[in-house]
Amino acid sequence: MAEKYDYYETLGVGKGASDEEIKSAYRKMAKKYHPDLYSTRPEAERKQAEEQFKKINHAYDVLSDKQKRAAYDQYGDENGPMGGGFSGGGDAQGFSGFDDFFGDFFSAFTGGNKRSRASGRINGDDITINITIDFMEAVRGVQKDISITRQESCADCRGTGARGGTAYKSCTRCGGSGHVTMRQNTFFGQQMIQSVCPECHGTGKIITESCRTCGGKGSVRQARVIHANIPAGIDNGQMITFYNEGNCGKNGGQNGNLILIVNVRPHPLFKRKGYDVYFDVPISYTTATLGGEIEVPTLDGVTKYKVAEGTATGTVCRLSGKGVKRVNGSAKGDLYFTLQVQTPTSLSKQQKEMLRSFEESLTPAQCAKQKKFSEYLKK
Repeated sequence: MAEKYDYYETLGVGKGASDEEIKSAYRKMAKKYHPDLYSTRPEAERKQAEEQFKKINHAYDVLSDKQKRAAYDQYGDENGPMGGGFSGGGDAQGFSGFDDFFGDFFSAFTGGNKRSRASGRINGDDITINITIDFMEAVRGVQKDISITRQESCADCRGTGARGGTAYKSCTRCGGSGHVTMRQNTFFGQQMIQSVCPECHGTGKIITESCRTCGGKGSVRQARVIHANIPAGIDNGQMITFYNEGNCGKNGGQNGNLILIVNVRPHPLFKRKGYDVYFDVPISYTTATLGGEIEVPTLDGVTKYKVAEGTATGTVCRLSGKGVKRVNGSAKGDLYFTLQVQTPTSLSKQQKEMLRSFEESLTPAQCAKQKKFSEYLKK
């Protein structure tokens, strides 16, 4: 038995959501769990994403169809109170349309584009590209030229697939409407079901002479360069969507999108967590003891910082507003650096003697933690 789950919850919308809200939520969720984004992930994580992607497509297939959505809202199942789907036969003409209906339905489970059964419009596929940029390019923003190859509507036939855009005739099967109607026996009795015409595939036209440029496909592959503005503050693994820059749709369908997945190279010093930046700063034993001014690198250049007298190693310092700028915002994160007191090595004989003399000159009060620890050991 198929697993039951809440279609509205799967898309992250309420029961009263509009068609546009459902469509927007579907696009967002489908991009999040698209199998291409998980191709390099562990097998368990990849399978989990695939299952979620199937659920998202199925939920959208139901909620974007008025009849299915009404049945689901009333009975909790798009197939009615019995959840048994369709039964019975149908006339010969209707059976082809019925088969096409299920072809559209199952295309959702394979990541295919949703087709409008009334018009035969098919949305174009998205194109997913990975791009690698430097850490500072991500911090400051950068423009990159992205080379892609995509399907574009054929200019010679205006996407019709017919020579000159005119070498076609009206489909006699559907009368040029692009859809056929069939009678189908259901639990509620005999109903009229409408689906895409199997003869013209929803276009309402039959090509009499194919376009020589595209071979009757209506589209051709073209190499393009997209000037991509990558905003300041983008983080590793985040995606940027360029709408309508993907493969062209068919029969008036919407173009797909170009999805850019940004990979950021690690920085030799800075480590990023959200919009904050972290790194270590080595200081001398003398500076830690006596205090003093040091130079500290930031995302905007080198700045001065005053170290307090008696600073311990591991002390974390903060520079407010010196972190990464928020994407499409003006606020910035903070910059944190940890002071690491460096122990001198390869000392000369004279230096060692000076250190011993210095240690002997110290009073217990000047080494309070060491004194407390010694007292504990004596207990």
